[in-house]
Amino acid sequence: MSSGTSTDTFQPWQLFTLAGLIGATVVVFVSEGQTPAGVILLSATIFAAAVVGLSAWRTLAPLTGGEDIAGPQILGGRTRAALEREKALALRAIKDLEFDHAMGKMSDKDFVEMSARLRVRAAGLIRQLDAGAGYREQIEKEIAKRVGEPRPAASTRHCAACATINDVDARFCKHCGAALGGAP
Repeated sequence: MSSGTSTDTFQPWQLFTLAGLIGATVVVFVSEGQTPAGVILLSATIFAAAVVGLSAWRTLAPLTGGEDIAGPQILGGRTRAALEREKALALRAIKDLEFDHAMGKMSDKDFVEMSARLRVRAAGLIRQLDAGAGYREQIEKEIAKRVGEPRPAASTRHCAACATINDVDARFCKHCGAALGGAP
């Protein structure tokens, strides 16, 4: 497919919007002899019922386990910025948590539990951000093609423990957390 959208399946919001529009259209054709204000009110009521149906669907769908809401699939500018901001907040929360624990404001049990949750969340955000990192190579290839001179590939560091490719300025592996040896 050449377009960026897929028409293979309907999304629930599309179904409820279509049902609301069809219902409002039927009300307009069936309501003969009504005042215009009454027809508008009936159409708005039908469309509001479609919005309530969509809200009920979005509330009950996670309980069935049929729909996987894993987060955004495409990392655009705003989505990437939101993920970057959330990652920074998670990392800051880990630092604050470690500081509170070092100062004796938090028990060891609470620290272990909260730290584990925050670290899992931060690692998930980093993985999600790295999944959309393929754009850098595409942009560099496009620039090299337009400018005509080859650009050197970005320097990377490999983790000795898990062989994950990390950024050149990384001190720890983004996959396993092991310390990367040598100066960047």
